[in-house]
Amino acid sequence: MQGVRRLLGDGIDSARLDAELLLGCVLGLSREELILAAAKNVSVAESDRYEDLLIRRLNREPIAYITGQQEFWSLDFLVSRDVLVPRPETELLVELAAGHLATANNRELPRILELGTGSGAIAVAVATELPQAQIVATEISPAALAIARRNASRNGVSKAIRFLGGDLFSALDQEIENDFDLIISNPPYIPRDEISKLDAEVSCWEPRMALDGGVDGLEFYRRIAEEAPGYLHQAGAVAVEIGAEMAPMVLALFKNRAAYKNIHVHQDYSGRDRVVIARTCCGRALV
Repeated sequence: MQGVRRLLGDGIDSARLDAELLLGCVLGLSREELILAAAKNVSVAESDRYEDLLIRRLNREPIAYITGQQEFWSLDFLVSRDVLVPRPETELLVELAAGHLATANNRELPRILELGTGSGAIAVAVATELPQAQIVATEISPAALAIARRNASRNGVSKAIRFLGGDLFSALDQEIENDFDLIISNPPYIPRDEISKLDAEVSCWEPRMALDGGVDGLEFYRRIAEEAPGYLHQAGAVAVEIGAEMAPMVLALFKNRAAYKNIHVHQDYSGRDRVVIARTCCGRALV
């Protein structure tokens, strides 16, 4: 396929997958359906549309932004340049949250707060796993919040999630009870001066607001560690995704506050530190 050769020639390692996804987007077919329709004739209009999408990918625009969707937790999510592309590594945060609340001795209707929901991927995934949970998700970007609401509706969990606009905890209004069993977040954690050094797919296309973790990448972890205890139910927990090599620093932020006990880091399936979890009582640790 010519598209594969052009993408490979431009240094894109995922060339075959990308070319198939782009062609499938043009033809309205899945990758599996493309194989069955290998002999299908492509119209001039479809060929021109494919060329347009190919050029966008050659300009390093992420596939998810080109197709407008991304799979996460085996669910389909709408995405645009207003939100980060959901990544497989973040599924560990969903797994830990859902697993803990499903087995821990919590209230019959556990309450979860997600800070900075973006596309809504985490909140929606947790809602599908824990249909009894009451979830509140905050987001400072109105455009991202609109996408999150659409994704909740798209995946049939609109009634399970209350979306609020605002900056972290400040989004919570007076009607919200501040006694959550779990606070989860995948906050911005890239040090400001490091953003421009990231792959072009990220640095040139994904929303800077969702990447910029301040001068040292820890700005949002500091705020969460400091403020979260005032919003947690007794024996509550905080779970945050972290960037590479950030575990010692994030662990220290929680350990330096007396409210937290049983602070642990969890590794993803690649063996990389991925999630830090801190409890606000001396009970058993999250596993």
